[in-house]
Amino acid sequence: MKLYIKYMVSLRCKMMVKEELISLGLHYVVVDLGMIEILEDISPDQRLQLKTNLMKSGLELLDDKKSILIEKIKNLIVEMIHYTDELPKVNYSDYISEKLGYDYTYLANIFSEVKGITIQQFIILHKIERVKELLIYDELNLTEISYKLHYSSVAHLSNQFKKITGLTPTFYKQLKNKRKANLEDL
Repeated sequence: MKLYIKYMVSLRCKMMVKEELISLGLHYVVVDLGMIEILEDISPDQRLQLKTNLMKSGLELLDDKKSILIEKIKNLIVEMIHYTDELPKVNYSDYISEKLGYDYTYLANIFSEVKGITIQQFIILHKIERVKELLIYDELNLTEISYKLHYSSVAHLSNQFKKITGLTPTFYKQLKNKRKANLEDL
């Protein structure tokens, strides 16, 4: 039996969900971002208990099909940008459509209707968060980051970064270095 969980976007969330399933005596096959698969059918009492316990941790057990589909889209994007080393070589729209088995226009319309932003805007926001993360780690330069995240150029990445954050990537990186220097002065 598959269940879908909203706001499940990190490895820590996965560990928490696994612990919750074990505490309810449920045996899981898969615990993935936004989705769990358990061996047995879940009783209404177990479902309610799971839903209540997940809510305490800021997670939400999903019931309706639109919410489940939107969570699948969000989790696919988060996984694609944050947890894989290589982004797909095809268009994001083709990738998402292929992975979920729906026409992209249908997915885009539902996503926009419910979330209030387009799938493309959601992808850009997550790519910028990934750029911030990579800048802070300081393992890659801007050219390598733009290549890794499939930007057409460093200029394109920089323009998009500034549009979203109000800062240039270089200035953002300098802020991090200044904060670190300030902490060392304490």
